[in-house]
Amino acid sequence: MTHGTDGIDSTTYGTFGNGGGRSGEPEPQYILKMFGEVVKTFRKRARLTQEQFAPLVGYSPETVASIEQGRRLPPPDFAERADSILDAFGVILAAAKHLTRRKGLASWFRQWAQLELTALSLYTYECRLIPGLLQTPAYARTLFTDQLPPLGDEQIEAQLAARLERQELLHNRPNTAFSFILEEHLFLRDLGGEEVTRELIDHILDLSELRNVDIQIMPLVRHHHAGLDGPMRLLETPEHQWLGYLEGQEHGQFVSEPKVISALQMRCASMRSQALSLDDSKSLMRRMRGAR
Repeated sequence: MTHGTDGIDSTTYGTFGNGGGRSGEPEPQYILKMFGEVVKTFRKRARLTQEQFAPLVGYSPETVASIEQGRRLPPPDFAERADSILDAFGVILAAAKHLTRRKGLASWFRQWAQLELTALSLYTYECRLIPGLLQTPAYARTLFTDQLPPLGDEQIEAQLAARLERQELLHNRPNTAFSFILEEHLFLRDLGGEEVTRELIDHILDLSELRNVDIQIMPLVRHHHAGLDGPMRLLETPEHQWLGYLEGQEHGQFVSEPKVISALQMRCASMRSQALSLDDSKSLMRRMRGAR
């Protein structure tokens, strides 16, 4: 995956955990729009506005609007709730079975992105770039613009939209614990220029004020480091099962083997003690911000 684009699809090919495998299937975004039309039709049939329907189904009016407009994949429980509330005769559930794609996300990343929607905990360690959930639009656009082979304008916009949609997790999942460990050198690189980095630091400082988001910085000089094998993510499901995701240049590896998960958890716990504390991490980011 060139430039560490955080599961963003630049070729519309690839299979999860199988670097470079080609499926040859197009991205049927029209299926999302058709699903949205089905939901909207039954909502109007029930004489409910989006504002009235949203609390009944357990999501915000903005999320409902995005789903009806075909701009986002519905969360896993949305179709079942909507079908029941709108008395849709199973039509919404049937339509949801065809929602297997997310435009702008690589095929091998979609399974992980789907699990993120209901996760209880999400741990991320990154040493290559700022994780997608924390990026600003300007920082993300720099990644897509610099990508090789080059992307067209339409591809860049689709990928940027997909990334910004994923970022809704931080605000729409207040009961999910997000923990990030970021290397200090990610800020020192000044990717995109000083202004982009300044905005990025401000954005991450704002996110660090959320009660469900912990952000720690691994200092540039560190005599002991448990994360030298590379970036990783850990996720806890509602059933309290832990899963992992490891990302490379052109593929992602989904990990569920308990022995491997145990090793990743051990490394993550060690890195959390090796990194700066939450308060010290904020202080360092403020100093880096002031130096620009």
